[in-house]
Amino acid sequence: MSDRRILIFGYGGVGAATGRRLAAEGWDIAATARTASAAAGLASENVAAVDLAAPAQVLAAVQNADAILVTAPPGEAGCPGLEALAGPLRARRGRPAWIGYLSTTGVYGDRGGRWVFEETKVSPLSAEAVRRVEAERGWGDLAAETGAALAVFRLPGLYGPGRSAFDRLRAGDARRLARAGQVFSRLHLDDAAAGVAAAIARPRPGAVFNLCDDKPAPSADVTAHAARLLGLPVPPLEAVDLAALSPAARRFWSESKRVSNARAKAELGWRPAYPTYEEGLAAILAAGG
Repeated sequence: MSDRRILIFGYGGVGAATGRRLAAEGWDIAATARTASAAAGLASENVAAVDLAAPAQVLAAVQNADAILVTAPPGEAGCPGLEALAGPLRARRGRPAWIGYLSTTGVYGDRGGRWVFEETKVSPLSAEAVRRVEAERGWGDLAAETGAALAVFRLPGLYGPGRSAFDRLRAGDARRLARAGQVFSRLHLDDAAAGVAAAIARPRPGAVFNLCDDKPAPSADVTAHAARLLGLPVPPLEAVDLAALSPAARRFWSESKRVSNARAKAELGWRPAYPTYEEGLAAILAAGG
């Protein structure tokens, strides 16, 4: 057994990438599971499953954790991680835990392509982003109450093996949509995990970090680059028709901003291994993705 343990609430995407990274550094990894099949999947990765329906297991996992990472998004009823872990954290004995909460750069709303920083006032436009702001505040209140060291990570669009422009191109449903002047920030999953690990190593209570790469860009540019890497025809450029989009897509295309990662670089010594989508896509392709 390692003397460093992390409990991950939501073992998918960033949670799994963080778990793999910390396991390689000698950490013991535990993660929550709601079903027997989910628990079996965790066991296959040498991750200890914590049954959310078993309060004693949750309490023990929180008590034994040096760090807790909450990745699950909030729903209409609020943050599921806060609901499940607040009681055990209040009952925790011994030194305070480090808690990481994954939020979204969607809390900044639409900035017309301008830069946003951690001190930029949040201005959520969607119900989902409003819930993220509420979850950030809920975790902040709990951290103040329990003495836990909280770090909030605001993440942009995430990509990685199995979830990139390559997959849409291979499926034949990739489109190059564009709105004049619209740009987005993005981040490779492994770089998100590296940022979380860096914050665990340098805890600062109440920290907020934007984790994103160095090159905000239109999504049409990313799709075009991915098509060229695959040797496929570049899909034609289409103007966005907001009225024809689904509500989720309409929310996405209604916002434009550039997200600064300067604080994470300065405070954590973090640098994205894939500073632009070009390096990130090349790495996915080289790995067979």
